[in-house]
Amino acid sequence: MTISLDEKRWKAVAARDRNADGLFVYAVSSTGIFCRPSCPSRRPGRSKVQFYGSAESAERAGFRACLRCRPKSTYASRAEKAVAQVKSILDDAARTGDSIATDLKSLASAAGVSPFHLQRHFKRIVAMTPKAYLTKKRTTMLREKLKKGGSVLRASYESGFNSPSRAYAAAGKEFGMSPAAYRKEGAGIEISYWITRTSFGRMIVGTTRMGVCAVMLGKTDSDLVRQLRSEFPKAAITRGKGDTGKLVSEVAKLVEGSSTAPIDLDLGGTPFQWKVWEALRKIPAGQTRTYGQIAAAIGKPGAARAVGRACATNRAAIVIPCHRVVRGDGVIGEYRWGTSLKKRLLSHEAGSTEE
Repeated sequence: MTISLDEKRWKAVAARDRNADGLFVYAVSSTGIFCRPSCPSRRPGRSKVQFYGSAESAERAGFRACLRCRPKSTYASRAEKAVAQVKSILDDAARTGDSIATDLKSLASAAGVSPFHLQRHFKRIVAMTPKAYLTKKRTTMLREKLKKGGSVLRASYESGFNSPSRAYAAAGKEFGMSPAAYRKEGAGIEISYWITRTSFGRMIVGTTRMGVCAVMLGKTDSDLVRQLRSEFPKAAITRGKGDTGKLVSEVAKLVEGSSTAPIDLDLGGTPFQWKVWEALRKIPAGQTRTYGQIAAAIGKPGAARAVGRACATNRAAIVIPCHRVVRGDGVIGEYRWGTSLKKRLLSHEAGSTEE
């Protein structure tokens, strides 16, 4: 049975789904007010609800904006506005390298909220703390500067680190290798891999000392090893010895749908890519989201194409479930490991949730 667009919207309203904010508003005939889907107010009866594609269209129909969820505003709450202000401060600090006060207390004061509330809401909305966000921004800049062949010392200072030792420590945590190794396109990093059989074909899992750096699917072992080597052309890549270990076993269980345990990842990536990947990991098995919905969920409603690029650069098949993202017109869309495999994965997950 086909579910209509209005039925899907009503489900989002009933669930107060923040991912639907910015995609539509709902209006209540008995009150004359329209709200965003995540509005915390009491839910009206379905018969009293109408849906509109924008706040402007709801206003033209004679409805007034809710004063609680502020559907005409970019931010649904004071907390969201504070987080946006702090992100802007941190972005400037990372871009300019200036010694702007970025401790939690100073950031909270600039945004007009308490340190406790800033930490809490920043982590809820951005999926990391302000400190982690700034570090990720700086390591992304460090990566870009090292790619251009600059010295580690100069790249460290230009990226906002006050010493090379801090840059080395941050880079080791962020992308599993030292700045010097990254400057050499991964030379010196050690990757072990294991290949196993899954319901969806052969699978290779690559790991560094920091976690899983690649999960790829294919038809033959030789093709999988070639894929891994093309991703890390200057890394020392060797077949793993002995038992696959707990980490690889958990990946296999997750791929088969028998586990939802979190996996330690070492994928590098920009802050934007990580926001997209974290949003993907929150999509329940058996459900899908559009590129536009993911863009809205991470606070970038106009970045659907960039979301698509972040999905395309994902090296961790199924672990980061980019197969759960479809086009806005309902077409299943492309997939790094093939459209037919994407259809199989979605069908398998839909069947598992119905059982």
